[in-house]
Amino acid sequence: MYPPHHLGGYELLWQSAMGHVRARGHEARVLATDFRTATAEPDEPGTFRDLRWYWRDHEWPAIGWRERISLERHNAAVLARHLDEFRPDVVSWWAMGGMSLGLIERVRRSGLPAVAVVIDDWLLYAPRMDRWTGAFRGRPRLAAIASAATGLPARVDLESAADYVLVSETVRTRARHAGFELAGSTIAHAGVEPAYVDPRPERPWGWRLLYVGRIDERKGVRDTVAALAALPAQATLTIAGGGDDHELARLQRSARELGVADRLHVLGMLRRAQLSEAYAVADVVLFPVIWEEPWGLVPLEAMGLGRPVIATGRGGSGEYLRDGENSLLVPAGDPEAIAAAVRRLADSPELRARLREGGLLTTRRFTEAAFNEAVLESFAAAASR
Repeated sequence: MYPPHHLGGYELLWQSAMGHVRARGHEARVLATDFRTATAEPDEPGTFRDLRWYWRDHEWPAIGWRERISLERHNAAVLARHLDEFRPDVVSWWAMGGMSLGLIERVRRSGLPAVAVVIDDWLLYAPRMDRWTGAFRGRPRLAAIASAATGLPARVDLESAADYVLVSETVRTRARHAGFELAGSTIAHAGVEPAYVDPRPERPWGWRLLYVGRIDERKGVRDTVAALAALPAQATLTIAGGGDDHELARLQRSARELGVADRLHVLGMLRRAQLSEAYAVADVVLFPVIWEEPWGLVPLEAMGLGRPVIATGRGGSGEYLRDGENSLLVPAGDPEAIAAAVRRLADSPELRARLREGGLLTTRRFTEAAFNEAVLESFAAAASR
């Protein structure tokens, strides 16, 4: 995915990095999938949505061998055409989950320098979800036969295919536990754009809760609805984000069962200017992720706009969230704990002020500009070799 057709922060970071590359006088061509959202925003110049992938409608549908080979050949031809037309000095790989990993192998074999910017755990799950190369994992002889018969790479040497830039120590540690050495890899923490380092005036407490992010069970979004049911009747919950329609239906059904449907407002995907206003009118931002979040931009955005955060601190977000200093941390999967933390904030202007001050200091350490410059430096280093 690539903006404006996207669902989350990874794609926005990719877009921001490409903007930085161009602003520094370089050319950048973006090759993305044919995924579409309902937006009417135009594509940036240099964006091509020609690739096909294995993920559809938030699922991994069954696909036969003939269709797999057709998809792989299509993607290989698209890549070859763009490499021939554009003649890049360096290839960068971004969100590769569900994509043909054979593309990475083709570039590796060509000798072109490459950089992989890893902002989620695609190094772990993409090899399993690739319906072509994944079918030959641990079966080298069969992979060799399949490659000879089709002309398609059936094995991928991810370790040596690129220089690696990872968003957090959490992501790097998980990759290493999975068997990647990642020697020479670097960490580039994702950061917020300048518009989000702009503390808005404090507001009188009004029980306005905000959840920002993908509508995904792993994000703990259902816990926000359950927490709402444990709060006073004037409490409201706004959800800003898109995602799985099935999960959204479950969320709304849960709200009806808990008697809070009239206090739940689902806004869908918002543009950045709209999102900053959603933060501005909130009293507290909830980040109740259940899984090990690779990083987590939402708390940083909220803190940069001067809004207190209640979070679980799991995964990469735990590398910068500090309980009582810049956030309130609660156990994962515990709506009652979320509700209790909201009440603590409601009862204590002093606590809100302390978290506001600590949050602003934290956000200033993690900027979009620093991330983009680190990515550009990695491109230059790879190209120079």
